[in-house]
Amino acid sequence: MAVLITDTCISCDACLDECPTESIVDNDENPTGEDIYYVDAATCSECVGDNDEPACAEACPTEGCIVWDNPTTEGKVHGEPCIEE
Repeated sequence: MAVLITDTCISCDACLDECPTESIVDNDENPTGEDIYYVDAATCSECVGDNDEPACAEACPTEGCIVWDNPTTEGKVHGEPCIEE
């Protein structure tokens, strides 16, 4: 269960403080080496029990930047944006 930050990320920091599980790291700490922010799938809860939608996606100013990654949230589809604008 997780969300994924795509390469449209502008590294604005909007998502970092919003994550209730502190699962997001900036591009300097991204274990893949990519120059985008990264969500640790092992700790991401999709904000279940904390928010109605993933807090990172609500805070992100870039439309479609944060997508579902093998979601366990009912009705959500892998690869689709978490928040539809």
